[in-house]
Amino acid sequence: MIKTKKQGLLIVISAPSGAGKGTIINELLGKNDNLWLSISATSRPKRTNDIEGVTYYFYDKDEFENKIKDDYFLEYALYAGNYYGTPKKYIQEHLDKGQDVILEIEIQGAMQIKKIIPEALFIFIMPPSLKELKKRLVGRGTDTKKKILERFKIAYQEMNEVTKYNYVVVNDDITEATDKILAIIKSEKCRVDRIEEVFLNTEEEYMHEMLIDKDLDNSPLEIE
Repeated sequence: MIKTKKQGLLIVISAPSGAGKGTIINELLGKNDNLWLSISATSRPKRTNDIEGVTYYFYDKDEFENKIKDDYFLEYALYAGNYYGTPKKYIQEHLDKGQDVILEIEIQGAMQIKKIIPEALFIFIMPPSLKELKKRLVGRGTDTKKKILERFKIAYQEMNEVTKYNYVVVNDDITEATDKILAIIKSEKCRVDRIEEVFLNTEEEYMHEMLIDKDLDNSPLEIE
């Protein structure tokens, strides 16, 4: 009796660096084949384990800024000295197919999305503690001490922005955190404001017409 919207759900996921956002998103994609991850673009240098078009689309700073002028991005932000942005291409195409699209973006970008697409779902992933966050940042072995301190300071500031999101999930266990997000997505699709219409199928419409006809002529109701 309820017809849900065919349009997919836009899911914005943010987290401070070191909170495990990337790992959780990989788990989500493995457990729900209706999810599609939008690949972001960045001006940061490519790391040894990065793959063009899989990890990010990589542009140098000048190229990124030219694309900003060309209105190439749905949103973009400057984070820790590097640009990050979401190319518009493909996102609407996947939403129109009924696929749910994940945007893995920083808070600045998420708030830009919230202004233009307020009906999107906004989820913030938190580390279990600042001590654990520091441990994870140091454990990466990819940043200098100065860069780690910068990321930690930014992370502390970002965690104070959590109230701007719809949901917060603490990542103290990957499986549990992933399952919570899947449950959030499932429950969001049951919200009344996401229902397209309430309809009656053929059999229900037939019975309704029979009731009306019998009410009018006061004859006994017979249902086969």
